[in-house]
Amino acid sequence: MHFLPGLWKSSVSSFLARSAVEGNSLTTNFGIRTYAEMFQKMEDTYKFCVQCKKLPSRLPDPRAMRRCKRCQNIYYCSSECQRENWPIHKKFCRKLKVAAIDRLVEWLIFTGDIPFPTSPWTTSITNIKTWEDWFAMQESLEVKLDAIMAGRYMGILWANAGKPKPENSELRESVKRLTTDFFTRPMTIGFALNTFRVDPYGGPVTIHVVGASHIETLNIRATDYDELAKMFPGNQGLEVVMIGPEVVDGPVMRPPLTAYGPRGRVYVSGYKSLYHDFWETVVENERAARPDLVVGFHPGFHASQGLTEGWLPTLLLLRDYNIPVLFTMYSEHELKYSLQILAELDTRVLGSGQFPFCSQKLEQAQSDPNKHPVSSNAYYLFFRGAVWLDVETSMVELDED
Repeated sequence: MHFLPGLWKSSVSSFLARSAVEGNSLTTNFGIRTYAEMFQKMEDTYKFCVQCKKLPSRLPDPRAMRRCKRCQNIYYCSSECQRENWPIHKKFCRKLKVAAIDRLVEWLIFTGDIPFPTSPWTTSITNIKTWEDWFAMQESLEVKLDAIMAGRYMGILWANAGKPKPENSELRESVKRLTTDFFTRPMTIGFALNTFRVDPYGGPVTIHVVGASHIETLNIRATDYDELAKMFPGNQGLEVVMIGPEVVDGPVMRPPLTAYGPRGRVYVSGYKSLYHDFWETVVENERAARPDLVVGFHPGFHASQGLTEGWLPTLLLLRDYNIPVLFTMYSEHELKYSLQILAELDTRVLGSGQFPFCSQKLEQAQSDPNKHPVSSNAYYLFFRGAVWLDVETSMVELDED
């Protein structure tokens, strides 16, 4: 076997994913020749005692490392450590079981099994309030899920994962959670377009994704945001530009549009740069369209280090140019401090809260699993302009919506 498809984006396998993006052979770079070796290599990232932090290599017999039988997710070096840790771990065991299943099933995104082909939207995004509404709109949903369950790669996965295969009902729910993880970003953009009343039917629309990194661009395909076109059938052209210093080279690393894009479709491009540098060198020189909307997925500017490393000029630019902006966060803590920073910058914040289209895939803290797992795009805030500027969109109007 010269290449094992499906190297996913999580920290567990970032080194393998990078190899896939660069077109390298896993056999050459890591000596991995079988699926079982690949899954074992990824599982080894989590193999340490969560109680005393010992690694298998520090044990007289590395094979003595034991895994929690309930969640199949965390490890202990001894029964004593497991007993000591149980009062803490029992609070998270059930959720960590779900996270462990999703971590493996995520492979099917990169084999192409997930997501399943989606149906044309039969109603406005205004009427789609939850993921349940979105799934209800999918024709032959059970047939599509059955096809994934019976697929070749689902069989390969559990024949080589080194863990007991979960119940079919658990795997079906995992497939649905991974589907939401795939579509949470286009759904976020659609939600923001609708919130700010950006009209994709009146003319072409440009969306800038600021602070884009390997999370948004690793293994990205030019078709990954096509769900946006289904949200707005008959649109006059939608352009999504990924901008950030950590954008990964790939099929969307192409110049942004300077003229109208194809109607009814989504054009995705990428640019490796800090956003304010991109604005000065590309937008100001009319080598790219000005954005109708800016979106940032987990920008992380709530950390003081994040501000000094490039976010402050970007936030001031977005504020002063009166651009509609939506940012997402992993946690309420991150949301709180992000709002505080924007208030100190005299930014007009229009709303915030829990995001209805967050990923339902749970992500555990790899270094300390006994914490509450988080989900991508769990919280959001949106702002436009400064408090001293008059803007067309007011808080009252948005609350009414």
